[in-house]
Amino acid sequence: MTRVSPSDQTRVSPSDRVTTSEAPSKCDLAIVGGGIVGLALARELTRRHPRLSVSVLEREAELGIHQTGHNSGVVHAGVYYLPGSLKARLCVEGARELYDYCERRGIAHERCGKVIVATGASELGRLDELERRGKANGVPGLRRIDGAGIEALEPHARGIAGLHSPDTGIADFAAVARAYAQDVLDAGATVARSRGVEGVAVVGRSLRLAHTHGVTEAGNAIFCAGAWADRLAVAAGADPNPRIVPFRGAYLRVAPARRELVRSLIYPVPDPSLPFLGVHLTKHIDGDVLIGPTALMVGARDAYSLATLNRRDLRDTLVWPGTWRMLAKWWRTGVTELRHAASRAAFVRAAARYVPDLRVDDVQPAFAGIRAQALGRDGKLVDDFVFSHTERALHVRNAPSPAATSSLAIARYVADRADEAFGLAV
Repeated sequence: MTRVSPSDQTRVSPSDRVTTSEAPSKCDLAIVGGGIVGLALARELTRRHPRLSVSVLEREAELGIHQTGHNSGVVHAGVYYLPGSLKARLCVEGARELYDYCERRGIAHERCGKVIVATGASELGRLDELERRGKANGVPGLRRIDGAGIEALEPHARGIAGLHSPDTGIADFAAVARAYAQDVLDAGATVARSRGVEGVAVVGRSLRLAHTHGVTEAGNAIFCAGAWADRLAVAAGADPNPRIVPFRGAYLRVAPARRELVRSLIYPVPDPSLPFLGVHLTKHIDGDVLIGPTALMVGARDAYSLATLNRRDLRDTLVWPGTWRMLAKWWRTGVTELRHAASRAAFVRAAARYVPDLRVDDVQPAFAGIRAQALGRDGKLVDDFVFSHTERALHVRNAPSPAATSSLAIARYVADRADEAFGLAV
């Protein structure tokens, strides 16, 4: 997969070999958002209901250029998530289905495994909790290992204990998104780019979706709008809680001559009260070894460069009561993230805690992504997938990682709700 520097605003598109179409004036069902979740959902619904006219409306000129196209490419196994949560259930199901799909479609993927490393006694309690969660979630092959076991799997990693997840892997999510889009088109549906939805109104028995090139009237709609999910939900009549707050995650790349430092995926033990996994090292499907990401709250929902500022995005973040409540609780974590963003040496030191041979001279700038993170009015970072329902519409309100891993399972879950809410199963 092609990479660009953090100063670039876009990357090579996941849709570069998919011929898309024009937005219709009318359709039975509109999917707003052409990322991996929206495309997976469109695919699921066209397979279930081949007689429905389905149209995907994507705001950008290319498909999947935001969270789908700016991530580490990890297929998560389901270790981290609270048992019983949607993330836990849909990640485990989705990973299995995603591997099968990649195999059938010839999409690059690898079950390379992951080691979660505890470097000190203070982390052992959290490691115990991760082991408990992973086993409760049915993560395949998860096992506890000691320091020698860590070195056997990752010769350059050091720790006192760890967890090995052999079913964690990597995949080309851009290629997955292209394949989903092609499946949708092959089913006779439409996929229209540069059709950012700007207004939503219920008109009789349809939804009037005003977009950048006209209007589409849909019998029903499902919004999978990522960083803009909250705005479109509110426009359709939903509660403004939770709000999307953008977090910029920057990555470094290990120089090719030093890639032997990492065989697969090496992660620290995260703070289970935060939906971020800390600075980790990941083998990528294109051969790169990545370090990251940071987690820095930024002033635009597409701030791939730190210089990017959007006044409306910044205002929406700053006037939200949850922002200040979150900052009051997590300001020390915020200071650490600022230090990582400002200092490459500090960033590398965070990874060198468990790969001590890593040096600042071993790394190069890579790329940045934006995590569309839902934040509650109470200041809590929402740590599960969130879906809501308004008149004639469903909304995917929070779908950060592991949404790409879970995309096929999320699609099935939302399609089940659509069948019930819209009477599609009748």
